[in-house]
Amino acid sequence: MRSFPDDLAQAQLEWSATYRQLAARPGRTELRRRLYRLSTRLYFHPYWQQRRPHPAAWQDLRDHGRPEGPASERSGS
Repeated sequence: MRSFPDDLAQAQLEWSATYRQLAARPGRTELRRRLYRLSTRLYFHPYWQQRRPHPAAWQDLRDHGRPEGPASERSGS
C-alpha cells in the first residue's frame, strides 16, 4: 500500500464515515453537502498534481478509509 499525505488520508476517512452515515440516513442534505465538499477536497488535493491519479491509486486511498482496512488485509493475503 502506498503512503498518502496525512490530510488526504484524513479526508478519505471522513468521506467514508460520511458515506456510511448517509447510507444509514438517506436524504440528509447536510450529509450530502459534506460528502460533496470532501469529494472535492480529495479530487483536487495537491498530491494528485504531482502524480496523475490512476484507478489503483484511488483504490489504495479508498481502502485506507475503510474501517476494516485494505482488501489485502481482509482477505488474509
